[in-house]
Amino acid sequence: MVSLKKSYLFPTYNKYPVTIAKGKKTTLWDDEGKTYLDFMSGLAVCNLGHVPEKVKMRIQEQLEQLWHVSNLFHTKAQEDFAEKLVEISCADLVFFCNSGAEANEAAIKCARRYHQRVLENGRYEIITFEQSFHGRTLATLTATGQEKVKDGYLPLPEGFVHARFNDIQSVRNRITQKTAAIMLELVQGESGVHLAEPAFVRALSDLCREKGILLIVDEIQTGIGRTGNMFAYEHYGIEPDIITLAKGLASGLPIGAMLGMEKLRDAFSAGSHASTFGGSPLPMAAGLATIETLIEDGLFERAKKTGAYALDKLRNDLQDYPVIRAVRGLGLLIGIEFDEPVAPFIQELHQSGLLVLQGGTHVIRFMPSLYVTHDEMDKAIEILCHVLSKWKAAQVY
Repeated sequence: MVSLKKSYLFPTYNKYPVTIAKGKKTTLWDDEGKTYLDFMSGLAVCNLGHVPEKVKMRIQEQLEQLWHVSNLFHTKAQEDFAEKLVEISCADLVFFCNSGAEANEAAIKCARRYHQRVLENGRYEIITFEQSFHGRTLATLTATGQEKVKDGYLPLPEGFVHARFNDIQSVRNRITQKTAAIMLELVQGESGVHLAEPAFVRALSDLCREKGILLIVDEIQTGIGRTGNMFAYEHYGIEPDIITLAKGLASGLPIGAMLGMEKLRDAFSAGSHASTFGGSPLPMAAGLATIETLIEDGLFERAKKTGAYALDKLRNDLQDYPVIRAVRGLGLLIGIEFDEPVAPFIQELHQSGLLVLQGGTHVIRFMPSLYVTHDEMDKAIEILCHVLSKWKAAQVY
């Protein structure tokens, strides 16, 4: 591992003591040649694994043509990708940006402007949910239903209220004449892989239509095949007014997108919102190649089947370990809940060659490439069981 005497980076991350040098498919190598089975996928970004061939080739082609041009001009790459996203979703329009937080910022702004400039009713409040996560900008961390991300950033912007997840009455109690939109993660990944209940989601969708409230579904982590469908909302039989995307959208290149219904067109009229780098040709080329690969290789069905296999095997193989409280997930977004903090377990797993991520303080997340094989899943679970067996033995003595 490269040893840095001094880092010139702000210490905003508690970095793991590993320097990653190379990646291919579901394998990573550190700078000393040690291999790791990657079940983090760059925080659910590398849904096609590392350095997917078709995406690499498309980026190389685009590198020879155009890297950047102002959004004051048309580019074929941007128009082609926007058309593809509309084709595969329930949306009609796309705004491109550079990250999930920016996509959620765009959604918040679009919802407010729709009510204030199109409907002229003055609404501005957004209802979000406890334990949600929507980003790190001032608006999106305020929208986030976790206090830990807000420490030291007072005063926070007004206009956000939190309801209890999977509690429709809690939502009803928070709706006022100011309510413009409800923002929902269908799987709360960052806080521990908590799934929205189908009856709750249907009731929420009906409530939004009844009250004239926009429904925003944050698909930053769940979108682009992660849950076994292109988008998680497809599991629930609803059509959101706004969908936000980022992580898996361009196989690792910085990107974000807000998708919306036709009725929102006038809310984002010329000059109302912008992004200098949003929609640049390189991430557009990577994004289109990513979506094409997902469809051509049938990765939705693969993620669905492999995810179901993993859930069954985890529940079976982990039942003899008293530290395990629950296993839950959707597709290849899986949470393993412990009855104590998981940080020490994660350190042991990394040392054993399996890279995983926390979800809250008590949950380990499995988020491998959608190409992950049953053999790779078996190996990951074998490593987890080995670490748990060491823990169990230590408890006895």
